[in-house]
Amino acid sequence: MKTFTTTLLAAALAVASFSALAGDPVAGKAKAMSCAGCHGANGISNNGMWPNLAGQKEAYLASQLQMFKDGRRNNAMMSAMSKGLSDADIANLAAYYAGLK
Repeated sequence: MKTFTTTLLAAALAVASFSALAGDPVAGKAKAMSCAGCHGANGISNNGMWPNLAGQKEAYLASQLQMFKDGRRNNAMMSAMSKGLSDADIANLAAYYAGLK
């Protein structure tokens, strides 16, 4: 029972922390200016080497940026670009790109 309660509490905290960082797409759009060179002005890349970001799931985008930032994913360009992002920046960018179609 203790393990179940601990697991339930951990899940609740994870949901609460993601909700607390729910991004602001307007702020994300302003921050996305530096992303446009590779990922396109509206999140649609013109180069097959770089993925489209428009319409991706918000949690996925946030987790990928966080992994680039902390080194769990390695790509020279994305690692460098993400190093200066705050948690709020990541949430805002994720909210912005998730809202694009």
